[in-house]
Amino acid sequence: MEYTEGVRFDSLGLSAEIMRAIQRRGIEVSTPVQAGCIPPMMDWQDVIAKAPTGTGKTFAYGIPILEHIDPQNDSVQAVILAPTRELAIQITDELRDVGMYRAGVRTVCLYGGQPIGRQIEALKKRPQIVVATPGRLSDHMKRRTVRVDNAQTVVLDEADRMLDMGFVHDVTRLLDRMSKRRNLGLFSATISREVMDIAWVYQRDAAEVTVREDEQNKPDIKQFRMDVAQGEKADAITRILEATGFDRCMAFCNTKGSTERITKFLQMRGVDAECIHGDIPQKRREQVMDRFRQGKLRVFVSTDVAARGIDVDDVDIVFNCDVPDENQDYVHRIGRTGRAKRQGVAVTLIADYPSKMRIDDIAQKTRNIIIPVRFDEDGNLSVVE
Repeated sequence: MEYTEGVRFDSLGLSAEIMRAIQRRGIEVSTPVQAGCIPPMMDWQDVIAKAPTGTGKTFAYGIPILEHIDPQNDSVQAVILAPTRELAIQITDELRDVGMYRAGVRTVCLYGGQPIGRQIEALKKRPQIVVATPGRLSDHMKRRTVRVDNAQTVVLDEADRMLDMGFVHDVTRLLDRMSKRRNLGLFSATISREVMDIAWVYQRDAAEVTVREDEQNKPDIKQFRMDVAQGEKADAITRILEATGFDRCMAFCNTKGSTERITKFLQMRGVDAECIHGDIPQKRREQVMDRFRQGKLRVFVSTDVAARGIDVDDVDIVFNCDVPDENQDYVHRIGRTGRAKRQGVAVTLIADYPSKMRIDDIAQKTRNIIIPVRFDEDGNLSVVE
């Protein structure tokens, strides 16, 4: 079923503790995905939800989970799987926020790159909710530091991305171990063949919730493309920043090497830029992300995977230093700007013919208008006629 409008939270039969946390944030009306998912999940029904990034999926499954938790029961009652550590951390923070008045409910976050001993200590406090990346949860299960076989609710967040990243065998093994679950939620921006396979095998009579990217939740993003020489991308970014004065920017690259190069070249031009990718230690990655969230870093450079879970509402501009290989990655990238009813800007830098062919294909398949621009003789940005 397709949902286009939210409902008042006070019409959903939520507990006083959850309502108090929601009201504390000044929210009265749910998003469409929350309106579609909260009632069936509260009734222990399986859910498969297709909704764009940034539409409030964490509350859509997090609120029913928190309502179902028995604080007197020390076993793991809910498991939420996420593709990256950044998203797992973000989910944990949101659950703790909306569950702050539910006494006795404990949540733990398990992900790679953090000392496992610290996580083992956290697990000794007997959390009822486990948020985890599939690989690290599998590690803990092998060590017998966590038992999830009594979990009643299991959620796969960003299921398409998780399965695309090669976690399909980890995920199915984990689902097989959690055979006592009462409901399974699949939340995804796209319903890929792999997501459908999981649904067919592990779900029964699932409520199907679809939230289309309509004018209400579709971000207002001006999209541009610019032809540049391969070695002039950092120059182009610097000139655009000087011309616009934007001071909260994300730049995406396809590879770790490209991420390092663009960051170094921007720094050489006096731009406050830092990067993250899979080879950078987790502690350093978190420091960079915190700087950006706090508005203390001008340009945040990243690969697609490393940037998952970075949820910042007021990014001024997104640069595609490389044209992404997947159309959906383009949509995810530019969707970091134009949030919270603000107009955003996205600029894709084109350095070769294959990139030109890819951006043409992306524009056609995603139905986006991407306007060609260049620097004129006076150094100003102008539309290419």
